[in-house]
Amino acid sequence: MIVRDAGAHWQIVYQTDHADLSADFARGWADTGARHESLVRASERHDDGWAVWEQAPTIDPDRRPVTFIDVPIPIHVAFYQAMIAAVTEDDPYAGLLVSMHGVGIYRQRFGTDPMLKASHEPDVQAVVEAFVAEQEADWPERREALEVAEDESFADYFRLQVYDRLSLYFCMRDLESGEAAAITDYRLEPIAPWRVRLEPFPFLESPARFTLLRCVLPKRDWTRDEFRLELTAAETELTEITIER
Repeated sequence: MIVRDAGAHWQIVYQTDHADLSADFARGWADTGARHESLVRASERHDDGWAVWEQAPTIDPDRRPVTFIDVPIPIHVAFYQAMIAAVTEDDPYAGLLVSMHGVGIYRQRFGTDPMLKASHEPDVQAVVEAFVAEQEADWPERREALEVAEDESFADYFRLQVYDRLSLYFCMRDLESGEAAAITDYRLEPIAPWRVRLEPFPFLESPARFTLLRCVLPKRDWTRDEFRLELTAAETELTEITIER
């Protein structure tokens, strides 16, 4: 669950809805590789593991909705392991990319996202290192079975990260008042609410149009159960996004 403080409200986007937007970006991308269908599937399913946790979201001691970055690491690792196995069964190459994505979360997206926290308490760090070692140990055999080179898989992995981070921009930044950002080599400049200019422009069509499902809840002094009931009953908003040259 991706939570943004929107003043008098909380904006909440489910991870699966964020992933749907990531996949829509992948579908609209102009420069695609030989395994793009699997890359789209990986984009669409890279956060499937969150779906179970999001059935019972919670609040923190200050009674604020708990956002994804504050979910305990052992819980995150456990559902990522299950998700990677499920995606791999459906599409082995998408499963490899999702495995690389899971490891990249704990490796600053392999050096491309230094803002990601790289260290944890010793007991948690041991869980992280075991997960990373387990996943990385399987990659050579997976690549050999798929007849895919390491550099090819990393090229698709980095494409997945762009789709993911571009979606996170729309989920986490203030797009009503305008908040610029840079994602690797891409620069985003808001020009109106939910309308941005992206350079270099990567999509097949300009302007490119997408939609994001989100909930906007007035802030309240909830109990955990009250928050869950209100979030469950809330109507989702279909927000239109426009990206242009």
